[in-house]
Amino acid sequence: MSSPWKEGTIHDVSIEAFSIFSDDRGWLAELFRRDEIAVADFPAMGYLSSTFPGFARGPHEHHDQTDRFGFFSGHYRLFLWDAREDSPTSGKRHIVDVGANNPVEVIIPPGVVHAYRNVGSTPAFVLNFPDRLYAGEGKAEPVDEIRHEDREDSLYEMP
Repeated sequence: MSSPWKEGTIHDVSIEAFSIFSDDRGWLAELFRRDEIAVADFPAMGYLSSTFPGFARGPHEHHDQTDRFGFFSGHYRLFLWDAREDSPTSGKRHIVDVGANNPVEVIIPPGVVHAYRNVGSTPAFVLNFPDRLYAGEGKAEPVDEIRHEDREDSLYEMP
């Protein structure tokens, strides 16, 4: 099946290299600063996940949530698809390798389908600081997630 997607960067998605400060002890990278984030985009929570080699998370998207991922460990292939009908880059797909060799912060707005696969040989970590609480206050609300990975006829394939 040929892909319905055109390759290219996606409007409103930000992929920025971390500023790494190194010395003889190791390194430090600022993940975010309150004075550099719009109030509407302030993180509501944070989590760390580990993904084993060969495994993927996603593809899925959010109705309202903006994700703020930190890729700094291992070797991931990140897949992004612009599924927003009103976006100037609707129909585009962007694939980028991220992790230890390309430590970046990736901001993904609602309506952009996203997935990542650990293409390295060891477990790797990802940080996320979304602007919404998972399952809302007290974990009492529906989860803001459309899980395309559960659909056999999904348009979002990870070659």
